[in-house]
Amino acid sequence: QVQLGESGGGLVQPGGSLTLSCAASGSIWHINTMGWFRQASEKQRELVATVTSGGSPNYAGSVKGRFTISRDKGKNTVTLQMNSLKPEDTAVYYCYASLITSPTMSIFDSYWGQGTQVTVSS
Repeated sequence: QVQLGESGGGLVQPGGSLTLSCAASGSIWHINTMGWFRQASEKQRELVATVTSGGSPNYAGSVKGRFTISRDKGKNTVTLQMNSLKPEDTAVYYCYASLITSPTMSIFDSYWGQGTQVTVSS
């Protein structure tokens, strides 16, 4: 029905950069919010950055000023530009979308990507 495809993870040295991309596909009427969460080993999943349909971004305090989220509504994609990466950024990153699949829906459903590994190590 709805799938989130992720790309861009990998291994990078501290201070380096990576770009994560996510594309939503399927029977989608409207996407309210798209963004990224992450989960490090032995830790809870946490918000990294999201952006609403109106273009309002929301960043975790630990990444603000280093990461930039952007959205292409026409392509149902979201991109996370990650700069000045730190070892503490190492985690599995999950794409997230809240959306409705028809105009009759009054509540958004949440969807998750399969996750992509980001490792920051010297």
